[in-house]
Amino acid sequence: MLKFVVTVLLISALVVQPSPARAEGDWEITAESEAALDRGLVWLAANQGPQGNWGCDDLGLVSMGALAFMSAGHTPGHGKHGAVVEKALDYVLRNAKPSGLLNIGDPKRDMYNHGLAAFVLGQAYGMTDDQRISQVLGRALALIAQTQCDDGGWDYRAQRQPRGHDLSLAVMQAKALRSAMDSGLEVSPVVTSLALKSVRQYYRAQSGRKNFDDPTVRAEAGQFTYDGNSPTLAMAACGVVCLQEFGEYDDWRIEKNINVIKANVERFNAEKHNGRIPFGAYSLYYTGQAIYQVGGKPWQECYPRLRDALVTTQALAPGDPVQDGWWEDAVHVSGPPGRLYGTAVGCFILAIPNRYLPILQEGRIDSLKGSGQAN
Repeated sequence: MLKFVVTVLLISALVVQPSPARAEGDWEITAESEAALDRGLVWLAANQGPQGNWGCDDLGLVSMGALAFMSAGHTPGHGKHGAVVEKALDYVLRNAKPSGLLNIGDPKRDMYNHGLAAFVLGQAYGMTDDQRISQVLGRALALIAQTQCDDGGWDYRAQRQPRGHDLSLAVMQAKALRSAMDSGLEVSPVVTSLALKSVRQYYRAQSGRKNFDDPTVRAEAGQFTYDGNSPTLAMAACGVVCLQEFGEYDDWRIEKNINVIKANVERFNAEKHNGRIPFGAYSLYYTGQAIYQVGGKPWQECYPRLRDALVTTQALAPGDPVQDGWWEDAVHVSGPPGRLYGTAVGCFILAIPNRYLPILQEGRIDSLKGSGQAN
């Protein structure tokens, strides 16, 4: 139980315990995908380094390294790779700032690193009930509320502004907020309502018309964008994830963006063992979550393609722990951090069917539904 009161947070007694269940069936996992997951985790373990951060000061990426193992059932101090998880989380916790900010690098990456790290800490708390994590997490979540911009979004820097910068920042904070809720924390509906309103502003109909009360506008093709003008696969997935995390499970925009995702997944051609993560780590990370959350045919049709593309592209160098089993981002992050990010995301996507993480066991939170404007 946190020892301080923050107006945007309340602590409940609920802590989600890992209870994996392959609800969709054994088709989700193949012998090849299990081997690729294990190879990726071995690469991460072998290349972690004594400080636990893989030589990277981005707390968000270090947290993603921990998430890779947690998604495969390894918790701090427990399991084959428990020590790796513990070292990574310790690095994040001891570098958290008194303000709650989870960034020690470039201030322009404040809310990128913060959102990613806060999400992972929420998952770790839900799996462990570790009070050290809860104290850092409480301050981190309070900072998310304090830095929310007037329009409901977030800026790159940890400071309140009149307008949020883009959808890519909003989705990271959305994941962190929902992670906290799934792990037993209650988040003010004022925060989620304002965030949801902001997210919807990033949706663009093909014609550019914005009157979404008009059925003809809703019937058009359309998708979420980075800033209102840049439609990408990543933003289509991010928009779906935000709507799902904020309880808008039946929003009409979801199907539009799932269609965008399906078209991109169907067109992707994997190159054998070049180490390039499909679509880039950021896009793949949210694409996998979007189709998982929606479930049904999108999950059944798209997930095997993503899974098999990861198996195909993984770098192979048997017997060489430095070169065997990694993926790299090569889109947003380069060098060693790019391999950390790419490998962590690859492992996370391959481990989704195990459903160890609280976020992968979530049910609908109906109290969230309707927290924002319906249009």
